[in-house]
Amino acid sequence: MSVNVYIPTPFRHLVGNRANVKATGATVSDLLKDLDTQFPGFKAQVVDSSGERAPHINIYVNQVEIENLQGESTTLQDGDEVAVIPALAGGAPTAMTPEMVERYSRHLIMPQVGSSGQRKIIEASVLIIGAGGLGSPVALYLALAGVGKIGIVDFDVVDLSNLQRQILHQTADIGKPKVQSARETLEAHNLNVNVVTHEEPITSENAFAIISQYDIVVNGADNFATRYLVNDACYLLKKPLVDGSILMFDGQATTYLPGKGCYRCLYPAPPPPGLVPSCAEAGVLGAMCSTIGSIQATEVLKLVLEVGEPLVNRLLLYDALSLEFRIVKVRKDPECPLCGDNPTISELIDYEQFCGMPAHDHSPFAGAENGAAIPTITPRPTLEPPDEQVCMAFQYPLRAYGLWNG
Repeated sequence: MSVNVYIPTPFRHLVGNRANVKATGATVSDLLKDLDTQFPGFKAQVVDSSGERAPHINIYVNQVEIENLQGESTTLQDGDEVAVIPALAGGAPTAMTPEMVERYSRHLIMPQVGSSGQRKIIEASVLIIGAGGLGSPVALYLALAGVGKIGIVDFDVVDLSNLQRQILHQTADIGKPKVQSARETLEAHNLNVNVVTHEEPITSENAFAIISQYDIVVNGADNFATRYLVNDACYLLKKPLVDGSILMFDGQATTYLPGKGCYRCLYPAPPPPGLVPSCAEAGVLGAMCSTIGSIQATEVLKLVLEVGEPLVNRLLLYDALSLEFRIVKVRKDPECPLCGDNPTISELIDYEQFCGMPAHDHSPFAGAENGAAIPTITPRPTLEPPDEQVCMAFQYPLRAYGLWNG
């Protein structure tokens, strides 16, 4: 018999942080066995050392305690509602199963993490904007670390050209929604993680509703409109934002905390439409994604663990051609319209209009189905290695394109 099982908060880390799961069994006893098969360690939370149901655990079938029925021999019917309810005293830490202790053992032996730190990771929730080049390694490493709830926002489908760098997806996933492919990959690595998918573009209309569900936001967007939108929403909701960007052989990463500057302090205005090429136009070295994405994942874990010094008021620059990392200081701009001394932005705006470019249609083949000519992609001539001068506002080395006159 298939029944719905309600899982209270103290046990949700065992079932991927879900409030409800499906299980089968002719009786309550059979149901507990099936739950333990699906979610190893579940039954150990319910029974004592003698194998009997622990006295602080009550089980309800259709809102009736089983002691008033036939105990664990109570028969079940399809669609029954079962709840496994422990006694609560308040303040109990998240329990880790033996499987979790072994899985996260390399964290547990670190003095900066330990059992209390791993519990913080398990109880954390992180939203990732984009399941592409940067979102892929971020999501994968956070899932492996044991982050309890990972949300992924993406409305695109897997394309063959994605497989050069987007490690969440495989050839068999071509044509599949990226959020679906991402969830399947993450669950294959760690069933303890609750992967929440948001298969829609993030917009001014839904940003608050989506972002408010999470502790930390990671931005892996591939366009300026979404970057400004996510920045503004995170600041207004007082959510930490870990930002990253890549193009060709260059990468950047930084972290914004509420009250300590924002993306607008660094880039007050977007570049003119068409001036900055996208990855589809200029390309990106696939391995760059994992370099910057791993840094973003590390920043998230440092914030969760409250250890180290995050990249706050600092912008990390990575030049893969010279294999050099640089860090430049970023100050909070007192004139910033969002976080400055006299802010003028108090709500989300039309970011496509602000940036003068679309936020959600990045394909060079957009419009072809409506009869528009399909543009060709002409490779740029071989360039000399980019100079060290970097135009921060435009996020790529301009001298390499002959646009920097300094």
